[in-house]
Amino acid sequence: MQIPREKWRNNFSEWFDNVISQAEIYDYGRYPIKGMGVWMPYGFKIRQNVIDIIRKYLNETGHEEVLFPLLIPEYLLRKESEHIKGFEGEVYWVTKGGEEDLDIRLALRPTSEVAITYMESLWVKSYKELPKKYYQIVSIFRYETKATRAMIRLREVTTFKEAHTLHVSYEDAERQVKEAIDIYKKIFDTLGLPYILSERPEWDRFAGAEHTYAFDTLMPDGKALQIGTVHHLGQHFTKALDYKIQKADGSLDYPYQTSYGISDRAIAVSIAINGDDHGPIISPVIAPIKVVIIPIPAKTEENAKKVEDYCTEVKEKLTSAGISAVVDFNKEKTPGEKFYYWEMKGVPLRIEIGLREVNNSTVTIKRRDTLEAKVVKKDELIQAINDMLSSLSEDLKRRAWEFFNSKILYTTDMGEAKKILDNNGGIVEVPWCGENSCGLKIEEELNARVLGYPEEPKKTNDVCVICKKPSTNVLRVAKTY
Repeated sequence: MQIPREKWRNNFSEWFDNVISQAEIYDYGRYPIKGMGVWMPYGFKIRQNVIDIIRKYLNETGHEEVLFPLLIPEYLLRKESEHIKGFEGEVYWVTKGGEEDLDIRLALRPTSEVAITYMESLWVKSYKELPKKYYQIVSIFRYETKATRAMIRLREVTTFKEAHTLHVSYEDAERQVKEAIDIYKKIFDTLGLPYILSERPEWDRFAGAEHTYAFDTLMPDGKALQIGTVHHLGQHFTKALDYKIQKADGSLDYPYQTSYGISDRAIAVSIAINGDDHGPIISPVIAPIKVVIIPIPAKTEENAKKVEDYCTEVKEKLTSAGISAVVDFNKEKTPGEKFYYWEMKGVPLRIEIGLREVNNSTVTIKRRDTLEAKVVKKDELIQAINDMLSSLSEDLKRRAWEFFNSKILYTTDMGEAKKILDNNGGIVEVPWCGENSCGLKIEEELNARVLGYPEEPKKTNDVCVICKKPSTNVLRVAKTY
């Protein structure tokens, strides 16, 4: 399938499904359970590179990686009633072991607040041991009843990074929330993902949280997608499990907690936001293969051998410099067929080598995004490749932010807001009085989802679009997945 370059955003849903399949990233819809997909080798390497970035920033800030069991007993999950109420309709239950009925139902992990709190109550007894910062990268399972989407809305989320922290005071947990937000900004900035940070409204917080902060981005079709959340949990879960620690004055009290998560969606966005009719353009930051080398056939066997040997020499030079590269020696395909294949893979740079390059000790390098060609001497190859990879990364990031910022609009007119969201997508900000009833009415009238509001109130001289009272902030609304 060929989608015209200028129309790929308009055909984004079809484009994305086609890309992850043809580029051999993620096989979705053929595994015989709805809402579950398979990471293929090339996609798994992209996934691993994203995970490495996440791990880097968490490890650098004192987070310790753990691995908890997949199963959670029902009685434990029900310890926090508000929490289980928020997930009850999505929980998968294990009720049999072989042919025997189990004494208690076991949940496939929908999230881990209760399970981790339980183990923390066994591990941590004193304020002297705090704060504690744990994280794990695991599968979570939720019986998603809406239309499932590859990598975006799943019943098994295979790449769920959940961090859970423990603190002696509300203020220290609040400090941790700010640290988590800063970590997420670094992760998304490194990946080149544009985002907007909002506090979720009271009616849309994480079940059991006092505050929820969310990072949202926009997909190429203008729909918003949540890519990260940070929750201040207060003492909800520690009180539910009657877990106390000894404080500095010798008294006992419930510790405070935070949690924050990133899922497969961050990988989906990394693939989706940079593309054209040929497929994705994978950022050099996460690309498993940064350079593909295509031999241009020579007319004689002797010259063909020279070209092949030169390609191998160039590949070894790149590899020894730490730049991942492959040579496509497939003689069953023409150079044009190879170009198409590797463009669909989104490999950032392509080197073309024919007899001319061999004779001149040069290489011809082309960028995946612009197909701009540059001829460089072999001795200058490493510097040229590194410069082009860096430039490509920055250009992708810049273009992604330009598109994102162009789709955030402010209006005081509900009719205009609805027209924008229905026709063009994006994020619309409207003046809001701060009342939940008006926020819910905005959602209803726009047939869209409230993303939240800026943590630092954005004051306007306009009145609330619903009740016409003075606004105290803006409310962000978008069509979402």
